[in-house]
Amino acid sequence: MRILYAIQGTGNGHASRAIEIIPFLQRKATVDVLISGYQCELKFPFDIKYKLYGLSFIFGKKGGIDVWKTLQKIKLKKLYNEIQSIPVQNYDLIINDFEPITAWAAKLKNVPIISLSHQNAVLDDKAPKYGTYKFERLILKYYAPANVKFGFHFKPYSSATFSPIIRKDIRYRNSTNKGHYTVYLPAYSDKKIIKVLSEFKNVKWEVFSKHTDTHKYKNNITIKPINGNDFIKSIASSAGVLCGAGFETPAEALYLRKKLLVIPMKNQYEQQCNALSLQEIGVTVLKKFNKNQYSKIAKWVKTAKIIEVSYPDITEDILDAITLPFYNQSILPTIV
Repeated sequence: MRILYAIQGTGNGHASRAIEIIPFLQRKATVDVLISGYQCELKFPFDIKYKLYGLSFIFGKKGGIDVWKTLQKIKLKKLYNEIQSIPVQNYDLIINDFEPITAWAAKLKNVPIISLSHQNAVLDDKAPKYGTYKFERLILKYYAPANVKFGFHFKPYSSATFSPIIRKDIRYRNSTNKGHYTVYLPAYSDKKIIKVLSEFKNVKWEVFSKHTDTHKYKNNITIKPINGNDFIKSIASSAGVLCGAGFETPAEALYLRKKLLVIPMKNQYEQQCNALSLQEIGVTVLKKFNKNQYSKIAKWVKTAKIIEVSYPDITEDILDAITLPFYNQSILPTIV
């Protein structure tokens, strides 16, 4: 059986999940890997057969997506050519983690595809929804279309939603507390982060930034370029984690039993929904990152509250369940 595993390259979450999933698939099938987009910093322990330009969202420095830069980066003709040229018909199955090129190619060429992503869980009817962002919901729904969808979320909202896949570097890491706080807010500038966090002079902050390639020091704040190993070491030995309301980093912090404070990106529907889900389980959420939030940040630093979660290692079970029908006469699963 030949499988094409397709990864969205905006951010590192899709990639870290792929690093855990692909070795299991390789035990039972021939697996080729495709990545599209240009915002991923992780290194892969396997070959990438297809590297495409695709579509990526560009992080800004004021707490949200830089819409203008994102639009400037879109190349519609290239996108069309990539959809037409990718040979999805050569595969028995496409497994897609919110990757648009293979999703649309499979749809147009009637190739079996399973969508396996956090975004699917966000769209689940029973998952919390933020406001009336109908346009944003449509983007999530049609960005990488598929008829067969499974998702990951902080808690199960339906039978098609699984608990987060925790990478082995986190799952088997010894969790300690060396007193510092790990910070990952890629949608904010280093200047903004320093301005807010410098008010907490007795707290040591380790900030990982997309906006620098060198180490910087400002009193009690260290700014570091993003490095996978350094980030894992920092989060595992931290007193707490301050980050955006993405999926993988909050899930890893919760698994390591770290205090967690999240700030959803502005005008980012998925993160706003994630924040609602995290609030449901007791995580502290800030709407903004500015001086008006000092008291809430101070209260969070002082608290000893830990959120208890259960994220068992069931990656192989999940993959067996969703791919078994394809091994058996290639019948599509009935869960949609």
